[in-house]
Amino acid sequence: MKQPTREELHEEALLFLRMVERDVEAFQVLKQAPTVHISRVCFFAQQAVEKSLKAILILNGVELRKTHDLEKLVALLLDINITPPYTSETLGRLNPYAVTLRYDDTEIERISRADIEEIVNTTQRWAIEWVG
Repeated sequence: MKQPTREELHEEALLFLRMVERDVEAFQVLKQAPTVHISRVCFFAQQAVEKSLKAILILNGVELRKTHDLEKLVALLLDINITPPYTSETLGRLNPYAVTLRYDDTEIERISRADIEEIVNTTQRWAIEWVG
């Protein structure tokens, strides 16, 4: 199988950043709606962070397996000597919103909406700077 060129990797990373923008837009709208369950708000936050991390991995030629686990994605970044703006532990707090809490009506707020917004915005900016 042919290895992708630097240009192809860059284009795929840009595609992921466009998807991040959509997830951030959904997050911004939903976080303003007081009747929207926190799990819905955090789902889009988690997705934005996940795709931001994946954009950097793609740009650097790392083959991705299907995963929503932000801690695993951070580990992959660290393996190639790239330090994300947040620790594995911090980003891992969003992991339950990827799958588990989407199918649960638990009212647990594992992280504040303000903290989530900071993580989403900082991680998105970091990814944009990396991809260029």
